[in-house]
Amino acid sequence: MYIALVIVHVIASFAIMGIVLLQAGKGADIGSAFGGAGSQAVFGSMGTPTVLGKITTAIAIVFTITSFTLALMGGERGGSVVREAPAPPAASAPAPAAAPVPAAPVPAPPAQPR
Repeated sequence: MYIALVIVHVIASFAIMGIVLLQAGKGADIGSAFGGAGSQAVFGSMGTPTVLGKITTAIAIVFTITSFTLALMGGERGGSVVREAPAPPAASAPAPAAAPVPAAPVPAPPAQPR
């Protein structure tokens, strides 16, 4: 299911890029943005929706739904990449410290005759 949804999502993303690039730009003249040529909105009049506009809307809806679904499904698949430190070995009680061993006496150097 997840793989099929990823494939649909990739196809929808390429389709929406291609269809948007096929459409003619609205408000190509800078004058139409400032009220020239009888524009009714900032980017010109909307006019009647074209077939490419309707297809773009449909693919955008499919893209949004697949994006949202993949985000929800991906949350279940996620995990931390940080490794946890291993737990220290359980010890019932610390071992008592050993009694210090006295150092061996250093022998005095032999007396030298004068």
